[in-house]
Amino acid sequence: MGGFFGVVSRNDCVMDLFFGTDYHSHLGTRRGGMAVYGPSGFQRSIHNIENSPFRTKFERDVEELKGNSGVGSISDNEPQPLLIQSHLGSYAIVTVGKINNEQELVKLAFENGHIHFMEMSGGRINATELTAAIINQKQSLVEGLVYAQEMIEGSMTILLLTPEGIYASRDRYGRTPVVVGKKDDACCVSFESFAYINLGYHDYYELGPGEVVLVNAGGVQSLSAPRREMKMCSFLWVYYGYPTSSYEGINVEQMRYNCGRILADRDLGCKGGCSGCPGHSQPAADSGEAPIHPDIVAGVPDSGIAHAIGYANESGIPFARPFIKYTPTWPRSFMPQNQSQRNLIAKMKLIPVDTLIRDKSLLLIDDSIVRGTQLGETTEFLYQSGAREVHIRPACPPLLFGCKYLNFSRSNSDLDLITRRIIREREGDNVSPELLADYANPDSQNYKEMVEEIRRRLNFTSLKFHRLDDLIESIGLPRERLCTYCWDGKE
Repeated sequence: MGGFFGVVSRNDCVMDLFFGTDYHSHLGTRRGGMAVYGPSGFQRSIHNIENSPFRTKFERDVEELKGNSGVGSISDNEPQPLLIQSHLGSYAIVTVGKINNEQELVKLAFENGHIHFMEMSGGRINATELTAAIINQKQSLVEGLVYAQEMIEGSMTILLLTPEGIYASRDRYGRTPVVVGKKDDACCVSFESFAYINLGYHDYYELGPGEVVLVNAGGVQSLSAPRREMKMCSFLWVYYGYPTSSYEGINVEQMRYNCGRILADRDLGCKGGCSGCPGHSQPAADSGEAPIHPDIVAGVPDSGIAHAIGYANESGIPFARPFIKYTPTWPRSFMPQNQSQRNLIAKMKLIPVDTLIRDKSLLLIDDSIVRGTQLGETTEFLYQSGAREVHIRPACPPLLFGCKYLNFSRSNSDLDLITRRIIREREGDNVSPELLADYANPDSQNYKEMVEEIRRRLNFTSLKFHRLDDLIESIGLPRERLCTYCWDGKE
């Protein structure tokens, strides 16, 4: 994943750029960068932020960088911003997204006269440089940005810092957000809408899918109209997005409350109207499921907390925090790339509260189950700490497909997903799309048996995933406007 922030101001922009970029630190863990344009031209700084926060790495740069416009980036992958000199002029570029047809685009670039690529990330061509090479094949930046959106398979949102201002291009299907904030002497461009509020900006403009705009200190000029079709990433609301952000008018925190409320309604047997459960005191007689009686509802910190609050408010079961994240040294929600280190740090971050665990029945809400390793270890840890029961309610449906658009999943293969491992064991290596669709259907027998196997392996007392139709209701946008690929494989 990754995030970006840009500023065009009538005054020096570096402090706004610094803090606005820092507010995107929850979206990536590997590289941070800033580039500014001023009287002396372009300046740039990039640092590794794997072991320390963005702010500590860039404090000295803030004093040295000078300019009235700039772009910043937080990235899980390639170092950026990159400085580009081409027949279209000089610019700095940052991107967020994923290119699935890289080899085809590299070949095309060579055929069109591109000589070589300088930047390598993990042994591969830097996707941001490849994006610049595509843009440079056209006769203007706007033509190049529109061409890039047409040619890139996957998803790519792009910011270009130029002497004229910042060109912003939201990805073709609007899977990621681009919002513009404004104050008297400046405009900013941001992934997260909350990132500019404390800097004095107010909401001004939200780009549509595939739209290209030019942002300067005075406002926004639309240069290529938005496309009609949109596939906004649903997982931004479930997990990636910061609680104070809104996408397409839907606030992240409120959406998570909605998730928890609907999860509670499903448990109480009253989804679609209470029948036989006055005061939500027991499941409806026709729910077909054994009642559960948790003592407390808790969210796995931090991404499950808002979902848990929504569940507690709806069910009347008290919300509590049976374990606390140790934020002084583990303040960030992301983990190292190495899986064994991730597992260790996940354990180190959470400290139990014995009084709230021992002899208690706990209902935990996590944002999702990917491999299952961490949540399984957390559950075992709770049992060892004296928990009587551990009921799990993931805030999204079972993940059946690795993300092919935004790199939100660190899985190298779909078989890293616990769901796909179970399906392979049940069905063999060659599983048809029709059979996968059946496993994604919450009313099918295959789905129910897969969920029961996950519950058994991870030793949960009970397990019930958020249904996809309920998730879409939680967001409140039409289904055709949302990307649900990771759950149902539909593009």
